Amino acid sequence: MYQIDVMSRIPVYEQIVEQTEKFILAGVLCAGDKIPSVRSLSVELSVNPNTIQKAVAELDRRGLIFSVPGKGSFVSERARDALTAAKRGNLGVMRDKLREFKMAGIDKSEVLEVVEEVYGEENRADD
Repeated sequence: MYQIDVMSRIPVYEQIVEQTEKFILAGVLCAGDKIPSVRSLSVELSVNPNTIQKAVAELDRRGLIFSVPGKGSFVSERARDALTAAKRGNLGVMRDKLREFKMAGIDKSEVLEVVEEVYGEENRADD
């Protein structure tokens, strides 16, 4: 499920956090689903358990997972909503990028084509 790029400049724990977020948004992980244990993920990915624990702590801090002592960690009920809200907060960044595109002479139709392509991919996945 998880794949780590050891050559990436992105720290391993951040790669795990990002992939977990994508799994939640894509519906691969749903509210109440158990996430792999620190030990099992450490063995599977050949990564130090402390690195995995750092990712788990970050996911917990963001409210995406919760831990039940003796049972493990689970996706929280509000994880998807929290991620959607966070992504919505990035619309300002997108607005700034669009202004840069406009100043660079990139035509609106090119941008809309990319938007349609991306949203079209989503619709095909939903079928």
